[in-house]
Amino acid sequence: MNETLKRTISGAVYIALLLTAILFSTESFIILFGLFLIITIYEFCNLVNLSKVFSILFGILLYTTILLISHYNKQTTSFLNTTFDSDIILNPNIQQLDLVLLAVTLVISIKCILFLFYDNIQNVSTSSKYLYLLGYITLPFIFIVKISFGANDYNPKIILGLFILIWTNDTFAYLVGKSIGKHKLFERVSPKKTIEGFLGGVVFAAFAGFLISKLYIQPKPEFSGKSILIWTIIALIVSIFGTIGDLIESKFKRIAGVKDSGAIMPGHGGILDRLDSVIFVAPIIFLFYQILYYVS
Repeated sequence: MNETLKRTISGAVYIALLLTAILFSTESFIILFGLFLIITIYEFCNLVNLSKVFSILFGILLYTTILLISHYNKQTTSFLNTTFDSDIILNPNIQQLDLVLLAVTLVISIKCILFLFYDNIQNVSTSSKYLYLLGYITLPFIFIVKISFGANDYNPKIILGLFILIWTNDTFAYLVGKSIGKHKLFERVSPKKTIEGFLGGVVFAAFAGFLISKLYIQPKPEFSGKSILIWTIIALIVSIFGTIGDLIESKFKRIAGVKDSGAIMPGHGGILDRLDSVIFVAPIIFLFYQILYYVS
């Protein structure tokens, strides 16, 4: 089969599966990303030579436990809000759990960024591998689900808006870089990325954020006058940290000596190759949301 046709078909299947699961129901969205988590852990374990069975069991147990606790809390909060005619009843234990998980993820994210600059490292220690499994792979999937709930209920537009920004940034970073890119962004990790491509991705992602805020997302009343600013900031976060996430995965692949994290998507590689940006961006977006609601 022609390589371009193969890429087109597998890409279309991936997008169709993603859109169907996100739009169909909360449960289908959570289940799909649970499956994505299993595949991503499997691919990551292949890259860094970790025990697959233990890692997958650990990831699924953590993912399932935290989301069940959070979902139960959502149901309880909704009942109490309805019963007592209030919109401010929150479970402080869940908030504290979220903050602890976020802190752990951000610390490991910083470790991942520093990892990019360790040119002489060709082997990753076992302890670091498990830290990356926790904070670079597993916890970000939890935050992908959490940010899709916004302040209260599941809102597929939030997660779709995030994916639109990532796809826009990736697409135009590639197109602009291929057309006019001359200055390498981080050549020793990803030789094809250019500064011009990165800036092109930022500009078009910001424009996509503007369109999302105007045409697609209906913001909460307290944010209605600031929607454009909020989605522009989200677009900048996606462009910057999504690019870093892609570079980090490239570093793992370079050490492993492979081109792709897997082969489940013909012509595209693995699920980690498709989600490397969003899993690194998700905790930052969750932090941004927490700051917004705290300030409001």
